[in-house]
Amino acid sequence: MSNIAFYFQMHQPYRLRRYSVFDVETHYFDDAANTEICRKVADKCYRPSLIMLADLARQWEGRFRVSLSITGSLLEQLEQNAPDVIQLLQELVGTGCCEILGETYNHSLSALYWPEEFAAQIDLHAQKVGALLGVTPTAFRNTELIYSNDVARLVGAMRRPDGSPRYIGMLAEGSPQILGSTGSAEYVYAPSGVPNFGVLLRNSTLSDDIAFRFSLRSWPHWPLTAEKYAQWLLNGASGSGSANVFIDFETFGEHQWAETGIFQFFRALPGEVFKLNPRARFLSISQAIAAQQPHAIIDCPAPTSWADASRDISAWRGNAMQMHAGEELYRFGRHLQAQLAGLPPESMEAESLRDLQRTWRRLTTSDHVYYMSTKGAADGQVHSYFRPFDSPYDAYISFVNVLANMRKAK
Repeated sequence: MSNIAFYFQMHQPYRLRRYSVFDVETHYFDDAANTEICRKVADKCYRPSLIMLADLARQWEGRFRVSLSITGSLLEQLEQNAPDVIQLLQELVGTGCCEILGETYNHSLSALYWPEEFAAQIDLHAQKVGALLGVTPTAFRNTELIYSNDVARLVGAMRRPDGSPRYIGMLAEGSPQILGSTGSAEYVYAPSGVPNFGVLLRNSTLSDDIAFRFSLRSWPHWPLTAEKYAQWLLNGASGSGSANVFIDFETFGEHQWAETGIFQFFRALPGEVFKLNPRARFLSISQAIAAQQPHAIIDCPAPTSWADASRDISAWRGNAMQMHAGEELYRFGRHLQAQLAGLPPESMEAESLRDLQRTWRRLTTSDHVYYMSTKGAADGQVHSYFRPFDSPYDAYISFVNVLANMRKAK
């Protein structure tokens, strides 16, 4: 039996406005740009994609399943700018064929800096997902698939109120750092030192075939048809494991425009899979983890991710600007938390500090330091594509100026 697991990441940051050392306003975000981008992506991607997935779920009556991870940052913006997309998410989840994964509320790097904040943002995200979508996540996806032994131990140690494990497992990149030269990304693995916890790995080739190469005319396999890709999926899950395709949701309609045929391709894909193998199964992430016993133990002392050619964390901590920005950000966050701990919860000062902390958490979104990357070549082109500033230096200057003003505001 061939198992296939599709997971999509939905995220939009609160982008900062250009903020100089002379600015004194305490409103730091580019509201106009954030609203415009949210509405544009809702038009091009979220609405047609969610309708497509719900249609497929109903068409195949439980045989087709997907998993989504949706940041709190995006959910907030959708509530304000495209509330009908929330309803579409509710309808998709209501089919019983879409799993919502746990993650940090603000798509943050807190796992690398501050375990207590990491846990706090996971709690906030679970509360938001529960309130809007009525579900409790059972599998976890860390920001940008950042994974290490330490991150696995943090997530694996989390418990529900009744003492049971909060998550049965988490996702990671099927990188050489994890798999070496002989491992396969189709299997579930066990993290070193974390019992009863599975790690499901991304098949980078199958994922990037859609995310990056689908409309690339110079690619030898262009055009990619549903029939061709269905065969690749089944080949990628030929053993007891699963073909794991993890991509940004914005691939549909935003990164790969509708004119490329991306929607027609994906609508046809389940049918082509079942035509080739009627016993094939599309599984949620939790199902894919539970379907296997761990194939082997993986040891990953240094953090990995799904970003850039290096598949490490250099996309966010690769230069002095990024390192300084991250360290100062979390230093200030600890200061805020210490001040809050010393105040009566119902006091006006505590409420003011909580407001400031909510703003601070928006700064923890990994995109802000991603924009500061000075990499070149293909990696640099991707960073530049997403960066709302003219240069990484402009991104850094606005960020540290905002942080300096927040210190004064407290």
